[in-house]
Amino acid sequence: MEVANHRVDRRMFLSAGAGLGLGVLLPGESAGAPTGAEQANIKIVNEFCGAWPSHDLNKILGFFADDGAYRMTETMEPAKGKEAMAARIKTIIDAVVRFDVLETFARGPMVINERIDYFSSGPLKSWRGVGVFFLKDGKIVEWYDYTISMERA
Repeated sequence: MEVANHRVDRRMFLSAGAGLGLGVLLPGESAGAPTGAEQANIKIVNEFCGAWPSHDLNKILGFFADDGAYRMTETMEPAKGKEAMAARIKTIIDAVVRFDVLETFARGPMVINERIDYFSSGPLKSWRGVGVFFLKDGKIVEWYDYTISMERA
C-alpha cells in the first residue's frame, strides 16, 4: 500500500492498527482458536445443517429460539417466529438432499459458514452461499443466508 509517497508495509499497517486499538486481520490470517463457547456454537450450526436431509421439520425447528428469525436470501424479508419459519422451511424441506459446509468460523455468538445446498426438485439444483447465524443460550436466534451463486434445475 502506498500513502503520500511512503511505502506502508504489512507490519507497519498492523502495528498502526494495533496502536489504534483496531483488530485488523488480512485475508488468510486467523484471529486464534475459537473459544469453548464459539466451538459449541459451531457444533450447533453444523448439527443444524446436517439435520436437513432428515426432512424432519420439528427436528430442524428445535434448533431455533421461539422468537427466531430466518431469511432465506438477501432479497427476502425474514420469517419471524416458529410458525412463520415453519411455513418458510416447508417450501424447501422435502427437496433438500444435503448441505455441504465448506468453511465455518465463529466470533462470539456469531457463526458464519459457506455452504452448497443441494436439492432434488424445485427451481434449483444447488445454491452456494454464506449463512450468518446468531446464537443465544444454545439456540439459533437469527439465520440469514446470502447468495454467491445458484445452479438452476
